[in-house]
Amino acid sequence: MELAVNRSVCFALCFAACARHEPKEAPASPASSSPSASSASAVVSPSAAVQAAPSGSASGRPSARDGTPRNVLLLTVDSLRTDVPWLGYPRPIAPNLTALSQGAAVYSRAYAGSSYTAKSIATLLSGRYASTLYRDGRFFTRYADGNRFLAELLAEHGIRSSAWHAHLYFGRNSGFEQGFATWKLVPGIRFDPETDNDVTSDKMTTLGIEILSAPENTKQPFFAWAHYMDPHDQYQKHAEAPDFGRKARDRYDSEIWYTDHFIGKLLEFARGKPWWQNTVVIVSADHGEAFGEHAMYKHAFELWEVLTRVPLLFAGPGITARRIDERRSHVDLAPTILELMGVPVPADMQGQSLVPELEGATPESREPILTELSEDTHNPPRRALLAGDWKLIGFERGRYQLFDLAKDPGETRDLAESAPAELARMKGLMAAKYGNIPSIAPYGGGKLREGGRADGPKGP
Repeated sequence: MELAVNRSVCFALCFAACARHEPKEAPASPASSSPSASSASAVVSPSAAVQAAPSGSASGRPSARDGTPRNVLLLTVDSLRTDVPWLGYPRPIAPNLTALSQGAAVYSRAYAGSSYTAKSIATLLSGRYASTLYRDGRFFTRYADGNRFLAELLAEHGIRSSAWHAHLYFGRNSGFEQGFATWKLVPGIRFDPETDNDVTSDKMTTLGIEILSAPENTKQPFFAWAHYMDPHDQYQKHAEAPDFGRKARDRYDSEIWYTDHFIGKLLEFARGKPWWQNTVVIVSADHGEAFGEHAMYKHAFELWEVLTRVPLLFAGPGITARRIDERRSHVDLAPTILELMGVPVPADMQGQSLVPELEGATPESREPILTELSEDTHNPPRRALLAGDWKLIGFERGRYQLFDLAKDPGETRDLAESAPAELARMKGLMAAKYGNIPSIAPYGGGKLREGGRADGPKGP
């Protein structure tokens, strides 16, 4: 499907609703329209969550360190910002995941590989940056069979993988299905390239329980992945959820509560299964979401912090419950899952396993951290690099933006001209880092469409 982008409106061209600029609506105050404590009560109590997802290997529970393969249940939530209760957000928008976080290794500065799903999921499932994978040039990117994704590597070692989804992009030969023994979509969903009109968290949990109840999917060590969609716009209210207000951010928070509610039911089911005590749960997001920052709404097209920073937590046997503030990237997730499941990590993966620090080792710096928008029909290649207090965004034609995140976390003051020494240092880091990453041009003849945002984040 080919859709044009013009400079007056950046259409939401990816199933992830690709960032759209709209008349500015001020984000709601986090404390406004707070629901009562009873209306936002957790399906899972904190004590139950900690017990259900033990953080050590006491009482004979296995850890990754003893060589016993883990099961891994990966839960990704579309468009989930880092504004979550376990990272300090005051609204009780995710009681079940907040309970789970109390017995988890929680990362406070994790980054997706990109700012929209087609590219960020590729990084998560491959341990490589999307720009280094064989892919076509469409915005709804198709990844070639020549890539080796996580589930394929697991299958080579006799580990069965299952996945279920709530958007038709995943059912249209994205390439992500490679290696999965079970790959299903919830019934009745419709394809809309500009938004997500469906409500699916309830159906996702029903489908997940069906898949995880099938003996062939769980009788041996397994990997299971569910991608919940509902926080993605359209932002809808739900009868089950607290009413946080009418603004877009309020309705978005209601969507998160609704999604969390049904994730809680999935976890409640899983806790009753014999395989649960041997299962590590990973929770993250494919990207964040903008609500007026940089005069922007939704996501994609840019590499701002609100779009690329995501929640990340690990809970389960062998995991040390604590907060880790070192920056980390989704490029590390595939090698981490492989090590948790006792599978060798290929040398060509560009990430590295998090298992040592998940089990208690002192976290070391892995900076610089990279995010990117790899080239397609609606994006010129764009890269961002984070090191210490500084963030550099590099565009085509040798243009850069530089931000001091310690003093300017909202990225409002471009210092590329006023801090030439830091600019030169960061450019050198970017050149060195990307010089070791062999990017591949997309195939299929796709070119940046007229009106594509080649000049960076000034907006239309």
